[in-house]
Amino acid sequence: MRILAIETSCDETAVAVLQISGPIEKPDIKVLGNALLSQAKLHEKYGGVYPNLAKREHEKNLPPLLEQALKEAVTNDRQLTTDNLDLIAVTAGPGLEPALWTGITFAERLGEKWNKPVIPIDHMEGHIYSVLYRTESNPKSEILNPKSALKMPALALLVSGGHTELVHVKDFGNYEIMGRTRDDAVGEAFDKVARMLGLPYPGGPEISRLAEKSRNRSGEDTIRLPRPMLHSKNLDFSYSGLKTAVLYRIKAEKKTNNQFKEDMARAFEEAAVEVLIEKTRLALIELENKVKTLIVAGGVAANVYLAQELHKLTREFPEISLRIPTKLLSTDNAIMIGLAAFVKVSCQPEIIKQEAPLEASGNLSLVSWKK
Repeated sequence: MRILAIETSCDETAVAVLQISGPIEKPDIKVLGNALLSQAKLHEKYGGVYPNLAKREHEKNLPPLLEQALKEAVTNDRQLTTDNLDLIAVTAGPGLEPALWTGITFAERLGEKWNKPVIPIDHMEGHIYSVLYRTESNPKSEILNPKSALKMPALALLVSGGHTELVHVKDFGNYEIMGRTRDDAVGEAFDKVARMLGLPYPGGPEISRLAEKSRNRSGEDTIRLPRPMLHSKNLDFSYSGLKTAVLYRIKAEKKTNNQFKEDMARAFEEAAVEVLIEKTRLALIELENKVKTLIVAGGVAANVYLAQELHKLTREFPEISLRIPTKLLSTDNAIMIGLAAFVKVSCQPEIIKQEAPLEASGNLSLVSWKK
């Protein structure tokens, strides 16, 4: 199956061309072409993504990125033409609606021009199925295969700038949301705390970098922050209170030196991650022997400290395998949208023939399309 995939849900414009075959649990994946532009520098002065600016940049970036991805794809597969593409996949939500509409409109125009079906994809499904991708030991290799099959059922911890969710993935396409944030997403909290500390956007990598400096300097944490909802009797999250606690501590301490910033970054990161780990532990206990895989995906999945704590957690559940996407697929990208499209079309090939108009849904919630 040859797929052209488009992602414009937030501030990354991405286009990829994939050739995928085999079983959905362990597909053979070849990334023929991949082009991505981040708008992070443009949005830095706002401390977050400015929707109308994101829309304009997507409109400007999509045509040259398409040309770049197709050129790379033809270089890797001389037989590739737009005629033998099987489908176009595009993110339909969740995300910023102006940005989503840009990708959808672009995809629909290509579909009409090339006479190809256009399949809407849930961005969060893309994150879930990003773990189907694994790089080989040679970083220049374009053949991308997982080391082992993705076994279902699974528990997915989805952690990004817009979402913090625990999802019981009962099977490919069958989901039950077990818990979600009641306010800020964990990635959003990382960015806001970074802004409080005067760090550049996006804040997650900067927080992680400073926190690691603090841990290397001292074995003990000097600042203790609350762990919101750590002992609640449900699997929901809350990061607004933690963010506020950081703000109050910064105002109280009145310090701006590097050591204080490093220690505060560490305190925040450890508090945020501890809640993620504990809620995930409780979900695994609640599901008992019903899951075979723990999937952790989204931008915050690239956090090194979180990955370390997740590996410790899975030692308590030796029968469960941990799947975290490569760094390239942790942040928003078109490859994961193509992977989600492959899963969906493999399970429901009839959707290619559906002709309903596509709609952008900024608040799209993950729903099952397979029972």
